[in-house]
Amino acid sequence: MFFRWTSRPREANSVTVSSEGRQTTQTLEPKENELPDSAHYAESSAREKLVEHVFLGELLRGLWRRNVRDLEVLRPEVDSGGYDLALEYRGLTRHVQLKSSHRNAKRAAITASIKLLDRPSPCILWIYFDPDTMLLGPYLWFGSAPNERIPSFGEKVARHTKHNANREKSAKPGHRVIAKSRFTRLDTIDEVIQRLIGL
Repeated sequence: MFFRWTSRPREANSVTVSSEGRQTTQTLEPKENELPDSAHYAESSAREKLVEHVFLGELLRGLWRRNVRDLEVLRPEVDSGGYDLALEYRGLTRHVQLKSSHRNAKRAAITASIKLLDRPSPCILWIYFDPDTMLLGPYLWFGSAPNERIPSFGEKVARHTKHNANREKSAKPGHRVIAKSRFTRLDTIDEVIQRLIGL
């Protein structure tokens, strides 16, 4: 038995099942009300790296289609500068903080390090993904045009997600809370490329 997608992965809603020479089409019902697999929480660090790698693959593929071959991707050795990736393209350097959530998540805000504010052309890219297929999109963008400063994060100080010994969630003075409503939705990787490097 094998499965073959009958439409593009982004829009696929059915599969063709072939067994012993017979073919039938099965509709895949949306899973909007289902909770994602527990692995998305138990192995969140691995999932975040997977999303990062898939995103870079989509980014480089999108640039390849545009005959762009000279983008450099740099990663910091430690996560202390407020960013996950540095992208260099023909004199432009973008410092990118990545965030990710599954498409059914109700998350209303993210936190970001104020150290990002001091980086050249910084931005935050909040990536949504399908919890079953790991297909990416839509994307949420927080940033400005190339070589411009990122908008202010605001004054709301973030807090640790876990309680301390006094059963309190202590403040994280170096981080700010940024509401989802301040982000711009981008539906395709081509839109992301345009925001990142202006192509």
